[in-house]
Amino acid sequence: MPYDLGKAIGFQLPDKPVSWTRKDLITYALGVGAKRDDLSLVYGASCFSVSHKSWGPLPTYPVVLALKGEDTDVSLFASKLTGETIPGLPKLDPKRVVHGTQSIEVLRDLPSESGPGWKLSTRVVGVHENKSGIIIERESLLSDPKDTVYARLYSSSFFLGSKANGEKFSEVIAGAPQPKPVPKDRKPDWVVRDKTTPEQALIYRLSGDYNPLHIDPNMAKALGFGDVILHGLSSYGFAARGLIQAVANGDRRALKLIAVRFTSPVSPGDELETQVWEVGPGPEGSTEVSFITRDVTTGKVALSNGIAYIKKAEKSRL
Repeated sequence: MPYDLGKAIGFQLPDKPVSWTRKDLITYALGVGAKRDDLSLVYGASCFSVSHKSWGPLPTYPVVLALKGEDTDVSLFASKLTGETIPGLPKLDPKRVVHGTQSIEVLRDLPSESGPGWKLSTRVVGVHENKSGIIIERESLLSDPKDTVYARLYSSSFFLGSKANGEKFSEVIAGAPQPKPVPKDRKPDWVVRDKTTPEQALIYRLSGDYNPLHIDPNMAKALGFGDVILHGLSSYGFAARGLIQAVANGDRRALKLIAVRFTSPVSPGDELETQVWEVGPGPEGSTEVSFITRDVTTGKVALSNGIAYIKKAEKSRL
């Protein structure tokens, strides 16, 4: 019996309760490479001397909430793999899925702690079938107890080897903005290098992604990797921090949107280089940039199709 893949489009999944504390925000900042002098990200105090920017969360923090939920302690990753039943789709194997793309649009500044009543509301906005598998695209809205939306997230998951009808299919009703091509006729306007540590995945996993692929060498080898790999969303956070530092002179509130495609895995300890090109004006006084993040250690592109809307500092520089 053929599957009607179009039935999945617009399907609303159950709301997911989420929460966080100041400690969660600081842990996330460390997981994406914050350093000892990044006091505006790691200090955690409610006030500073006039020489410091006020403490607050990195705007990309909500990307962890889909897995973290309301958890306050380490959780069993297998307990998160309760395959969702989505109308029109075949049974999908959650053990054979890779993260394809991720974006976040920041609509309001996050509070330093959530309190009760926050939620992620998620719907299916895209389905694709090709010879390699099935891709599911989701839109998630982060909202407070009064249903005020603070962030809009888009992500895609590629279920390797999954089959529905064995025919090419593609339908999308919403998604992140598409990036402009990286200019090939000029050098980047900004270049940021940052080195991950061998323990980077150990820290990032404390934000809620306890997939053993990122800590257990035997599991990593069983899945076809030579050793453990860094969470893609940690590399994503490194890129976001780099953009904030280089383009916005460290002003975390300047980043309004960031989207990427995950292209190649990064090993903990690798050095990352984010190359950024200004490509035009963005919405609401921001600047649109296109970027890529290279793994300097391997020479491969780790994050491609990068786009961000960010308010440029007056004297941002290379």
